[in-house]
Amino acid sequence: MGISRTSSVAIRTALGAAVVLTLGLSGCAPDSSSPPASGTGLPPVAATTSAPTSAPKENSSAVDYSRLLIQPGDIDTATESFVLRSTQPNRRGGKGVSALFVNQDDTRAVGVTITVLPDAAAAKAALDASVAALGTTLSGGTPQPSPVGTDGTVISGQSSDGTKDMTVLLFTEGAAVARMEFGSAPGNSTVADVVTDVGVKQAIALRAGLQSLGG
Repeated sequence: MGISRTSSVAIRTALGAAVVLTLGLSGCAPDSSSPPASGTGLPPVAATTSAPTSAPKENSSAVDYSRLLIQPGDIDTATESFVLRSTQPNRRGGKGVSALFVNQDDTRAVGVTITVLPDAAAAKAALDASVAALGTTLSGGTPQPSPVGTDGTVISGQSSDGTKDMTVLLFTEGAAVARMEFGSAPGNSTVADVVTDVGVKQAIALRAGLQSLGG
């Protein structure tokens, strides 16, 4: 049987979204001209930073996908607090948003990329393609099922350049696919329970945000 034109468009859209997810959050990375701090390789958070930087909307009717994101307090623990370092609309003109959160010492970072696709099937295809491409950004570890969201998948290892420990969590919620990257200094990886807890909070925020957008 041939593939219908509608299915073909959905598949191409999903593969394009997978490329965005695989590229990760480089577009949210801080200015490389700032001196890096130890640990994550991120520059220190200025004491005066009280609000995230975000790309301007093209017009007043532009959809604010930032409502799909968790808040810094959702990541805070008894010993660490996080701030939102930056946000930006999804790359390649897709629907969605990317964000970067860092702790007070710049020793941990949590990156989130959310892509909104035409339907749940396209979101699942994008997730599968992203899982298959994890080897380009992370070495070591084997994908494992996660209770977060739908088709949750988690893998822990090191960044491809060996400079930090990384845990990547992927899941879908309706027509959206989310990628979360937990980065830290080598030998100090994020505890699995923390990854799951923050992931569940992101899944809840994503579900509520999609409902508010009428998705």
